Amino acid sequence: MKRILVFLNLLFVCSFPLLAQNDLMEELNEETETNLTFDPPAFKAMKIGNLQSTKIGDKGDLYLYVSHRFGPLKNGFDTFFGLDNAITKIQLAYSFWNGVQLSVSRESYNRTLASALKFMLVKQSNRFPLTIVGYSTININTLLDENNFPELQPSDRYSYANQLLISRRFSNNFSLELAPSYVRQNFQDLNIVAQAQHNQFAMGFGGRLKMSKRMSLNAEYIHNFSRPSNSPFSDAFAFGVDIETGGHVFQLLFTNAQSTNEPAFISYAEGDLVFGFNIVRVF
Repeated sequence: MKRILVFLNLLFVCSFPLLAQNDLMEELNEETETNLTFDPPAFKAMKIGNLQSTKIGDKGDLYLYVSHRFGPLKNGFDTFFGLDNAITKIQLAYSFWNGVQLSVSRESYNRTLASALKFMLVKQSNRFPLTIVGYSTININTLLDENNFPELQPSDRYSYANQLLISRRFSNNFSLELAPSYVRQNFQDLNIVAQAQHNQFAMGFGGRLKMSKRMSLNAEYIHNFSRPSNSPFSDAFAFGVDIETGGHVFQLLFTNAQSTNEPAFISYAEGDLVFGFNIVRVF
């Protein structure tokens, strides 16, 4: 009996450091989990200009986007520097779940109806240096006329864009984004483009420089790798300023694309400089 008691005492003494070590590891793991912190969003609005940013609204947030792109500045007073020729888009975006945002819109450019899905993959934190967001959109061109195109099929009205949005907030004042993009254009008017190019690949670049508490400078450029050299269209770009006023964000910008839908401005930026703005309201 004495030998058994001695053995049990030795077993208890030897196992105590192991139990203490396990408790310490559990505490460290819990502390590490609680130390996970996410950086603020790299961009204030859901768009840099035309290009989508990595910002997604919180669950239950409803965003109203009103976008205007006027006509070319080069026409001067004949069109009052383009103000007589406005392209308008109205978009509603809602987050049913955290990190998932759905939107619907109507744009006067080609009378386009669109829907989009934006979803968070990774958020920048003290453990990971980037925010990565997926974005997909479907556009329907309702302006196409069967009288002008007798062989028009219902599927010809559709175009698509898929993007991977990758951003990093380098400091409180400076953020950058890359946006590898794929565009599918079902309809190709060979009277305008020299050759059909249904599948297109592009890379977008965007940045934000904060100037004050409520103002920042934004710029973006999207290079289309699939555009033929003799294409009448150009790579899209935009630059301007964001002004935050409470629940609104005003984005004043200059761009060479009148459409704000991804399949259109990535494929068909006209090249002439126009003035435009976005008004963002969150409810």
